[in-house]
Amino acid sequence: MKILCVAEKNSIAKEVTNILSGGSSRTRDSSYKFVKNYDFTYNFPRLGQCQVTMTAVSGHILGTDFGPEYAWGRCPPGRLFDAPLVTKVAADKDKRSQKIHDNIVKESRNADKLMIWTDCDREGEHIGWEIMHIALLKNPRLNHLGTWRAQFSHLEPAHIVAAARDPKLLDMRLVEAVECRKEFDLRVGLSFTRLLTNVYKSRGLVGDKEVVSYGTCQFPTLSFVVDRYLRVKNFTPEPFWLLNVVVERNGQKVPFTWSRGNIFDKAFVAIIYTQLLRAPNDAKITHVGTSPTSHYRPFPLTTVELQKCCSLFFKMSAKRALDAAELLYTAGFISYPRTETDRFPANMDLLSYVNKQKQDAKWGAYALKLADSGAFRQPRAGKHDDKAHPPIYPVKYTKLDTLKPDQQKVYEFVVRRYLACCSDDARGFKSTVNMEWCKEQFSATGVQVTERNYLDVYIYQLWQSSQLLPDFQQGQAANIHSAKVKEGKTSPPEYMTERELISLMDVNGIGTDATIAEHIDKIIQRNYISRRKMGTKEVFIPTSLGVALIQAFDAILKDRISMSKPFLRRALEGLLQKIARGEITRQDVVNQLLPMYKEAFTETNRMSSLLADTFTETNRRISENT
Repeated sequence: MKILCVAEKNSIAKEVTNILSGGSSRTRDSSYKFVKNYDFTYNFPRLGQCQVTMTAVSGHILGTDFGPEYAWGRCPPGRLFDAPLVTKVAADKDKRSQKIHDNIVKESRNADKLMIWTDCDREGEHIGWEIMHIALLKNPRLNHLGTWRAQFSHLEPAHIVAAARDPKLLDMRLVEAVECRKEFDLRVGLSFTRLLTNVYKSRGLVGDKEVVSYGTCQFPTLSFVVDRYLRVKNFTPEPFWLLNVVVERNGQKVPFTWSRGNIFDKAFVAIIYTQLLRAPNDAKITHVGTSPTSHYRPFPLTTVELQKCCSLFFKMSAKRALDAAELLYTAGFISYPRTETDRFPANMDLLSYVNKQKQDAKWGAYALKLADSGAFRQPRAGKHDDKAHPPIYPVKYTKLDTLKPDQQKVYEFVVRRYLACCSDDARGFKSTVNMEWCKEQFSATGVQVTERNYLDVYIYQLWQSSQLLPDFQQGQAANIHSAKVKEGKTSPPEYMTERELISLMDVNGIGTDATIAEHIDKIIQRNYISRRKMGTKEVFIPTSLGVALIQAFDAILKDRISMSKPFLRRALEGLLQKIARGEITRQDVVNQLLPMYKEAFTETNRMSSLLADTFTETNRRISENT
C-alpha cells in the first residue's frame, strides 16, 4: 500500500521522516522549492509494510473569497454581507499555494491512504481538511474515512512513532469552527475596510494606495490602547494626605502603616494628627504574631503566559517570542508552543524531562538536585485544559550557544520555568505587629525567607527577606520616634505595555493564544499604534488615526452594540467553541451574530461623514498638544 503523509511545514516533514524511516529515505524535489518529498517504507499496524511519501504544505493553501463581481469598486461594500463565498487556492506573489496544491494533487494520485501531520489545533485541523479536499480532486479513495490524522505535540521519536501507530480521524467540528470564523472575518472585515478606506480617501485624509482596515479582533485590541491613552491624557491629579509614623525599639526605627491609608480630606487628617500629638504616650502594641508564608511556584506554561513573560523579562515582542518558540519546536527542543493548557497529564513522565537537563552548566546542578535527592514535586494543576496539547516544556536538551539570541532566551526560560514547576514553593515566615494610638490603628510587617526552593532556578522572580522586626511585646507601650502628615498626589495610569495588552486580550476573548501576537502586530503595521520607549518600559501609543477610528465608532454606535469593544468578538469566540464541541452549527452562529454586524455597518455607513470629521478634529487636537 502507498501512504501519503503531509505535514504543516517542511521542517516537520523532514524530522518525522527521519524518525519513521530510521534515517533511510530518498528526497525528491516538489513543484515548490522549499517543500521536498521524502520516500521511505514503514510498517503500519494492520497494514504491514507500506510505501510512504512524506511532504508538506506551508500553512493554509486554500482561501475563502468572493467572486470577481464583488471585487473592490464593483459593488457597494454592504453587499458583501450576503454575497456567496468561493473557496479557491490562496493568492500569493510567488504562486506558492498553487505550487503546493499541484504537488499534493500529483503525489495523491496513487495513494491508498492520506495521513495528516499538521499542528494539532483548530487551524491545523482546517489545513488538514484543505489537504484532504485537494487530494480528493484526483483520488476519491482519500475521503474523510480514507484519511488518518496523526496527533502529536512534540517531535520526540517515541511520541512520533506512537502518533503514527494510532491515528484518528479529522475532527470536522473543528473544521466547521474555522470556516465560521473565516466567514465572519471576511464578510465583516472586508465590508468595513472598504467603507473606511473609501471615506478617508474621498476626503483626502489618506494616500491613494493606503488601506484603512477593520478587523473584529484588531479594533477591540486598538480600543484597549486608545482607552488607556485617553485616561492618561485626561487624568487630573488629586492631593491626598496620610500619617507617617515611626516607632523606635531597641535602637531600631520601624515605619508603621496607617490603616486608613490615603485620605482626600486634609482637615480630617489634621484633626486626627492633633489628637495623636496630644497623647504621645498613648500608643501601645496590641498584637505580635508570626505565621508561615509561601511564595508559590508558577503554573505550567501556556502560550499567553510565554508571551507575557518574554515581554516582561526580555522586552521581547509577543510575535518575536512566538516565532522563536516555533523554531525551537520544529527543531524538536520544546513541545508545541500553542496551548491553553496549564496542567500536565497525570500519566506523563515529568521526571524524565528533568533528567535531560542535568548536563547543563547553568541549571544542570539544580536539575540533578530535583532528580536525585527527592526534591522533585508534581507541578501545580491550573484550571485550563484545551484537550489538545500539554503545557509548554523542554523536550530535549541543547546547548544555548547552538541557538540564535531570541531562541536562547526563550529556551532557557522554558527550561527554568519547567524546573520551577517541578520544585517546591519558596517558604518563610511573616511577622506582624499591630499598634493602637488614640484608637487609630497602625501595623508593621516583615518577611524572613527560610527556603528559596524554586527561586534558585527561576531567576526571573525575586522574593527576599525584609529588615527583621525588633522584639516587640504585646501590651507594651510604643515609643513614638516621629509622626508626620505626608502629602501626595494621585498618579495617572501608565501607558499600555504589551504584557498588559496580552492579558486584556486573553481575558476578553480577543483572538486565541496563537493569534494574539498577530493582532497586535497587525495594528502596528496599519499605523494605528506605535511602540515607544518610556524610561525602562516599552509602551504602546495610539496614532491620531488610531484614536480617531475608535472615537468615531464609539460616537456612531453609542446606542448600539459596539464594534470597537470586545463584546461581539468574545461572543463569537464562545460560539466557535460550541461548534468545536458539536453543540451548535456554523449556520446557527451566522444567523445569530451576522445580523448584528450588518446593522452596525448600516448605521456606520449612514453616518460615515463622522468618520472623517473625527479624524480631522483628532489631528488638530493632538497637534495643539504636541
